[in-house]
Amino acid sequence: MSSAQDPFYIVKEEIQESIDKLQSSFHQWERGASDAGEQVRLTKELLAACESIVWQVDELNKAISVAARDPSWYGIDEAELEKRRRWTSTARTQAVSVKKAVVAGKELNLSGTASVNGMRRELMRMPDTQQTGKSNQYTQDNDNFIQSESDRQMLLIKQQDEELDELSASVERIGGVGLTIHEELLAQERIIDDLGTEMDTTSNRLDFVQKKVAMVMKKASAKGQFMMILFLVVLFVILFVLVFLT
Repeated sequence: MSSAQDPFYIVKEEIQESIDKLQSSFHQWERGASDAGEQVRLTKELLAACESIVWQVDELNKAISVAARDPSWYGIDEAELEKRRRWTSTARTQAVSVKKAVVAGKELNLSGTASVNGMRRELMRMPDTQQTGKSNQYTQDNDNFIQSESDRQMLLIKQQDEELDELSASVERIGGVGLTIHEELLAQERIIDDLGTEMDTTSNRLDFVQKKVAMVMKKASAKGQFMMILFLVVLFVILFVLVFLT
C-alpha cells in the first residue's frame, strides 16, 4: 500500500497540520498580547489544541497496536511499525511540552498583560500643567490611540475565531478518519476469523476423505488389486501401440 493510500499517513498529515498551527499560536502566545482578555482566550485555545492533538495521537497509537498483531496482513514490517511509533511519540511530546509551558507561564503572561493595561490607564489620566490647548490635544491623541487599539483587538479576535473554527473542522475530519480505520480493522479481523474457520472445516473434510480411501484400499482383496494392475498394463500397451506404431 502506498503512502498516499495508507490511512496512517492521511491521519499523520492532519495531525502534523494541527501541530504546526499549535506551534504558530504558541509563538504568538509567548510574545504576549496587549489585552488580558485576548491572552486568556489564546491560552484556552492552546490548551484545547494540545488536548485534541494528544487524543488524536493516542487513537493513532491504538491503530498501530492493532496492525502490530499481523504486520504482513497490512503490508508493513517491523521497521515501519517502529518508525510510526517514533513519530507518534515525538508528536505527543511536542503537544505535552507546549501544554506544560502554557500552564507554567499562564499567571506570568496575565501579569504582563495587566501591566500593559495599567500603563494605558495611566496614559489616559496623564495631567497637563501647561495649557488648555495642549491638554485637549493629549486627550484627543489618547482617545485615538484607545480607539485604534480597540479596532486592532477586534480584528485579532475575529482572526482567532476563524482559526478556531478551522481547528474544530480539522479535529472532526481526523475523528471521522480514525473511526473509519477502526471499523476497517474490525472488519478485517472478522474476515481473518472466518477464513480460519473455513480452513479448519476443509482440513477436517480432507482428513475424512483420506480415511475413507484408506479403508477402501484396505478392504480390497489381493486378487482385485492384481486384476487392476493387469488392466492398467493392458491399457498402457494399447495406448503405446496406438500412439507410436500407427
